Amino acid sequence: MNNLASNLKYLRKTKKLTQQLFANELQIKRSLVGAYEEKRAEPKYELLQRFAEFYNISIDELLNDKINEKWTPKPKSDWANVRVLSITVDSKNQENIELVSAKASAGYLNGYADPEYVGELPKFYLPIFRQGTFRGFEIRGDSMLPLESGTIVIGQYLDDWSNLRLGETYIIISKNDGIVYKRIGSKFRDDKPLHLLSDNPIYEPYSIPWEDVIEIWTAKAFISTSFPEPTAEPTLENITSMVVQMQRSISDLQRAKV
Repeated sequence: MNNLASNLKYLRKTKKLTQQLFANELQIKRSLVGAYEEKRAEPKYELLQRFAEFYNISIDELLNDKINEKWTPKPKSDWANVRVLSITVDSKNQENIELVSAKASAGYLNGYADPEYVGELPKFYLPIFRQGTFRGFEIRGDSMLPLESGTIVIGQYLDDWSNLRLGETYIIISKNDGIVYKRIGSKFRDDKPLHLLSDNPIYEPYSIPWEDVIEIWTAKAFISTSFPEPTAEPTLENITSMVVQMQRSISDLQRAKV
């Protein structure tokens, strides 16, 4: 939020409002206005939305643009393409992996862009994931067997939805379906919905409109307390491997006798 403080101060003055008058308009304390403009505090996401609506600009512009007399606001048609992602970092300024448990999934739909909400999520770090933004999601249900219900899927944030790959697995966060783990059955196109597939064949494929999609995370790994059961019957691949290994053992024994 490097530009938020200066932007709030500039926009308030363009409307010829004192801090008290602006506070009255937003129904907040005047002391909060001063704290935000002086970088002594940061507003919650809900209040950011109200600020943006009051000035008729997007949250992205309010946070990231340098608003002055030369600044030009974006057309409202571009606002839908802007996504705000909140992250947390450790003492070394490395991004954490936040965990969204099944119990927290409902709250995530409202707090995904709220730095305070994201900051309260459990956090961990995996050294194999150093480049990018990652988040863990606990999945429930049996639609994606053999992954068991309760498995934590680690996803990497996908900013450009045109990079979706058919047949690959993703965590999809949407307004109506919440958090789901599915395979992608269609490319990104504004004129067609997103097609989602389950690995469990008893679940039918379904589609959701793109305007309902909030976030997409590419599945990178999973954490589970359930270990795979041994195969009941040997497969052709296993038999072939066993035969090859036996042939190698016989050859080694024959060489040893020579």
